[in-house]
Amino acid sequence: MRISTRSAVDPFIVMDVMQAASAAEAAGRHIIHMEVGQPGTGAPKGATAALAKAMDEGPLGYTVALGLPALRARIAQMYGEWYNVDLDPSRVVITPGSSGGFILAFTALFDTHDKVGIGAPGYPSYRQILRALGFDPIDLPAQLENRYQPVPADFADMDLAGLLVASPANPTGTMLDKPAMGALIDACAAQNAAFISDEIYHGVEYEKKAVTALELTDDCYVINSFSKYFSMTGWRIGWMVVPEDHVRVVERIAQNMFICAPHASQIAALAAMDCDDELQANMDVYRANRALMLDGLKDAGFTKFAPPDGAFYVYADVSDLTQDSRAFAAEILDQAGVAVTPGLDFDPLRGATTLRFSYARSTGDIREGLTRLKTFMQARK
Repeated sequence: MRISTRSAVDPFIVMDVMQAASAAEAAGRHIIHMEVGQPGTGAPKGATAALAKAMDEGPLGYTVALGLPALRARIAQMYGEWYNVDLDPSRVVITPGSSGGFILAFTALFDTHDKVGIGAPGYPSYRQILRALGFDPIDLPAQLENRYQPVPADFADMDLAGLLVASPANPTGTMLDKPAMGALIDACAAQNAAFISDEIYHGVEYEKKAVTALELTDDCYVINSFSKYFSMTGWRIGWMVVPEDHVRVVERIAQNMFICAPHASQIAALAAMDCDDELQANMDVYRANRALMLDGLKDAGFTKFAPPDGAFYVYADVSDLTQDSRAFAAEILDQAGVAVTPGLDFDPLRGATTLRFSYARSTGDIREGLTRLKTFMQARK
C-alpha cells in the first residue's frame, strides 16, 4: 500500500536506545537507565486509591471533550497557588498527555507550510509532530551563553507563524526568567506569531520557581502534563491553557480527534494534585540525584555542561570525546551497562557531539551509574 509523505518523520532515538537496553536486560545484563525522562516512581498513592474507589462505584465512560469540570477547576486553582495567577477554569483543556496538547495546539494555530520556530537543542517530537501535520519546523540553534534558550535575535525577520519554547527545557534543564520570556513574547507579538510555552517540567525545579507564560500574557498557549512532577507518564494525561476565544476552536478539534482524555486518568490526576507530601518526597530524590550528577559526571570526565535549573537532565558537550554521539552512546551501553541518549535526538546539526543524562531514577541507580561511567572513562583513556 502507499505511504504518505507526512509519515516520513525521524525516529525518536531515545526509544531506540531503550529498545537496545531492554534487549541487553533480556540477555541477563543489569542496565542503569539514564536515557529516558521517566520518573522512577509511580503515580501518587492517593491517585490510585481515588481511581479504585471510582471504579467500584460504577463504569467509566466518555467525559466532555474539555475534561472533567472538577479537574479543570483544580488546575486553575493551582495557577493561583503556584504563580499567583487568577485563571478562569474555562480556559483549561484536558488532553491525552502533552503530546495530545501539541497536536491540538498546532492544528488550532497553524496552516499548511506555516513556519514554526523551535529551539535547538529541544524535544525532538516537536519537530516530528509539526512535520507530520504539514507544517515547517524551523530549528533555532540556541547558544551556551544563552543557556541553550532561544532569544529574539535568533528568529528576527524569519516571518514565523509561531514560536515554541520550553522552560525548564528538555534536554538541558535550563529555564527562562521573566525578562527573557517577556522578550520572546514581545518579539512574537511584533511578528504576529503565536507563542506556545511547554511547561511540562514545572514543579521539578531546584533553586527558583519556573515562570509560566501566563504571568506575562493571556495571549499564548501553555501546555503541561501530569507525567513529570506528578509522576504519571503511563496515564497519558495533560492539559493546556488557551486564550478565551480559542476554547471553542480547540474543543471542536478535540471532539473529533480524541473525543476526550481517558476518564480514569482524569480521576487519578485530580487526586494526585493533593498528594503534596509524596510529590515533595519525589523532589527530594531528584535534588539528591542532581547533586550526585553535577559532581559525578565531572569526576567521570564529562565536564562541559550547564547545571540544570529544573527537569532531571544534564546535557553535556562531549566534542572532546567523540564526533559521533550515537556510536558513543552505544559504546557506553555495551561496555558500561549505562543507557544514555545521543544529542542527535535534540539537535540534528550539533547533536553528534552531545549526550543527555537523565537522573529521574532512584538515587541508588544514579550512584551506580556514575560509578560505571567513571570506570568506563578511565578504561577508555
